[in-house]
Amino acid sequence: MTPTELNSFPGNHIKLTLEDKGLDFTSAKNLSKQKAKELTPDPMLLSWYSGKTGDYYPRTECGRSDKPDWMVFAESRGADIAININDGEYIFLYLSI
Repeated sequence: MTPTELNSFPGNHIKLTLEDKGLDFTSAKNLSKQKAKELTPDPMLLSWYSGKTGDYYPRTECGRSDKPDWMVFAESRGADIAININDGEYIFLYLSI
């Protein structure tokens, strides 16, 4: 996954650059939720990707090969906010509700 694949994401894009070299998943997730709350009062996390480890959620097959499965999953459920931390170190996709 490269951050350029997010170019086709139809929703709001928020890029964050953090100097914290020890940023872990939990801290990144909490920070992303705070940023998403600037756009909607109760954002729902639909999927995420860790560029550090290659891990992602959900681990499902969505039948398309032009985008990562976790991105297809979130988009098909209406994701409209992408939080991209440190150019793909962590990416979180949210639904505004």
